[in-house]
Formats: sequence, structure tokens, C-alpha cells
Amino acid sequence: MPISRRSLLRAAAAAAGSRFPLPAFARQAPTAPVAIARCRSYGAAVEPVLARMFDQIGGIGPLVKGKTVAVKLNLTGNPGRFPLRKDLLYRTDPDTVLAVARLLAAGGARRIRFLESFFPAEQDLKLWARYGLDVQAIGNVGCKVEWENVQNLGLGKKYVRVRVPGGGMVYPAFDLNHSFVDCDTYVSMSKLKNHWLGGVTMALKNNFGNTPCSLYGGDCGPSGNEKPKEERGAVCHAGSRTPPAGVPQELHPDSPRDPGYRVTHITADLVGARPIDLAIVDAIETIRGGEGDWIKGVQPMKPGLLLAGKNPVCVDAVGTALMGCDPRAARGTNPFLRGDNTLLLCESMGVGTADLKKIEVTGLSIAEARFDFGPGPAGYAI
Repeated sequence: MPISRRSLLRAAAAAAGSRFPLPAFARQAPTAPVAIARCRSYGAAVEPVLARMFDQIGGIGPLVKGKTVAVKLNLTGNPGRFPLRKDLLYRTDPDTVLAVARLLAAGGARRIRFLESFFPAEQDLKLWARYGLDVQAIGNVGCKVEWENVQNLGLGKKYVRVRVPGGGMVYPAFDLNHSFVDCDTYVSMSKLKNHWLGGVTMALKNNFGNTPCSLYGGDCGPSGNEKPKEERGAVCHAGSRTPPAGVPQELHPDSPRDPGYRVTHITADLVGARPIDLAIVDAIETIRGGEGDWIKGVQPMKPGLLLAGKNPVCVDAVGTALMGCDPRAARGTNPFLRGDNTLLLCESMGVGTADLKKIEVTGLSIAEARFDFGPGPAGYAI
């Protein structure tokens, strides 16, 4: 359905809590089942639970058989600034990666390519292994397995331009690593967590890391920087500098420089530009109060849950409800204390519905699985 800029602006305003209603097409946003399952520990327990969940959402065969499947991990945090320890529960757990790889291979995947953007921007398996990933075991699941650090060009010869349907809210398009297009199916693997700016971070927010710091980092320079060392704060969070010449520029340079506006709207743009075909959210062990241990007051917790679905907005809506929050809440209310509601922004773009009444939940019910995540994120520790 064609989406006008005026409709997008009205929808964004509605998501921020204004008096404008969401446009009609947003109320008809697609829906898909979401599976919730109990899984109290990592290790061998993960794979059979995920296999059952995939069956409950209609199977993954059509998504993977004979296809290249790209899997975006959630290894958040700059290891140059934050230590790598086994107790960093806010990162994708190695056991879930191995389990997903086995299930994708069993489903007939021709090739699996794991993606993440991290520092240093180099292609070295040792950089993946430092996160505890068993790259050898994962590489022997029964199909071709590749690893690509998408922080820059990576193994590609040029960036690919992906456009935002409807024209975008902050950017009309993004220049990304080739792997986001050179695939048939795109999977987002994330953790169930709070986020200081976005309120929650799951399948949708995981797309924010798709932007290569070579083009969207603080030291990208006027012509790009294939060896970036700075994160996206200046370009994406604060809007204090622009991407290099030749890269799509902001639609409205006079729009708010508030990170709570920019991060959430850019996330929605990125989800529209690179749709998610399968969302897997790990809440076996995680943290509450923020997205990483650089946030004040974060606490470890063990909900003992996994979520999966084929619509990322539906999955994140159910995940938000499991945290004890309203997925349709306005900015300024828990958990969206400092930023706009990305779920509603994505809903306004027609990605998926955040209305729990329209989402089929299989396995555990939300009431059975709900776990108290408290009052939301407190603030930056550094």
C-alpha cells in the first residue's frame, strides 16, 4: 500500500503520544503467531525447544530450504571499551547460535551467514570466538557456514543501497554491507532487554546495528573510513554530523536532535529497509534496567524463556508484554521513558501490529510467562 509522507508524520506523532490517530493502514498492519516457551538453561536444552517453537509458528522450511539465510546476532557493546566476560548476559548466547545453526541446516539451508558489526572492523574468526562462539562446531552443522563482520565493506566489493518503503522518516535509504541483500532469508537473533533510549531492545532494535560504522560512525570522515574506531553516536544518536558524501542524507536536517527521537525512528527506517523474516528472542538469562552493563542499575535475571515468530513487531510486542509493560504505551511511560515507541513507528509503516488482541500466542500464554522487569532503565553509568 502506498504510504505518503504526511501519513508517516502523523503516524510518528501518534506514536509519540500526540492527538493524531494512527492512519487506517496502520490498524491493518500484518500479524503472525508468536511462540513462547519455557527454557530454563542453555546447552542441549535449547535446540529441541526451538524446534518445537518453529513448528508452532508454522515451520521454517519455506524460509530456509535451499536458501541463503543471514542471521544477525546481538553482540552489543564495543569490546575495546567493555570487557569480554562469560557473565555478560546482554549478548547473544553461544548455545542459542549453535542450536539455530543446526535447525537451519536441518531445515535444508544451503548457506548460513552470521552477521554482526563490531570492532575492529576485520574479518577474523578469532574475533567471533572471543564472544564464546564455537565457530568450529557451528561450521560443522551440515551446510556451508560463513561469518561476516558488517562494520564495513567486509567481503563485498561495494555497499548496497536499501530504500525505506514510503520514503523513510529520518533517512530515505541506507548504504549497507552486501550481506543484507545477498541472502534469501533474514533472521534477527536478539535478547529480551530494556534499552535506555528505546525502552526495549529485541528483534527490531537489533537492526540498528546494521549501519556500518565505516559510513555511520563518528570517525567516518567526508569519504568514509574502512577502519572505523568510533561508534554511531555522532551520526545516528545525536545527528551532529552527517554520513559521507554519496551516502543517503537525512530527509529533514531540522528534525529533533534528541537521541530518543532519532534512534527509534532510524530503527524503524532500518526495519522497513531490511525486513526481518524470522525473529528469535532469548530470555533464558538476561538483564533488566538497560541494554548493557554501561547502564546504571542493570541487574541479572533468569526469566527462563524463548520467543520466536515471523513478524518482528508481533514478537517484540509480546516480549514487551512479558516484561510487564504495554507494547502500545506512549513515550514517557514505562518502558518508553526517554524515547518514542519503535513498535508503533513500525506499525505505522505497515510492518506489523503491536496490538496484542490481534496476535496469536502459542505455547505459554503471556500471563504464564510474564516476568517483572521493574521500572525501566535508570541512566548511563559512563
